[in-house]
Amino acid sequence: MSETTPLRRDWMSLLAKAPPAQLAELAPDLPPHDLLRAPEIGAIMLEGRIGGTGGRFNLGEMTVTRCSVQVGGAVGHACVQGRDKDHARRAAVLDALMQGEGAARIRDAILMPLQAEAAARATARAEKAAATRVEFFTLMRGED
Repeated sequence: MSETTPLRRDWMSLLAKAPPAQLAELAPDLPPHDLLRAPEIGAIMLEGRIGGTGGRFNLGEMTVTRCSVQVGGAVGHACVQGRDKDHARRAAVLDALMQGEGAARIRDAILMPLQAEAAARATARAEKAAATRVEFFTLMRGED
């Protein structure tokens, strides 16, 4: 996410992937909002690709929860993994707030800590994977 002008897809992704408890801690009180689509649980089909670039195949289903709200004139949407309706509602409200005048405050108070935490988790995961890396090499014998 850019420091100056975050794109909507970036903050929506960050809100959807945030741990629900951390998001609730950072944004405990939601402003008044109208539910356009109450949080509802469903499933989506995940697709994979053979070799990462080849033909598509159905990998399996994943449970998701989606929600749409209106805060003032802005409409916010969220689709989060799992069955946490509160997480979906909170993410949708924050999406709507990010489209308004208070976006800078939301970005500094909520999105930047979420982004820092996500970066720390990614670094820890990379360090754990690097510790298990094995490097192979061959020695050339003097024979042809």
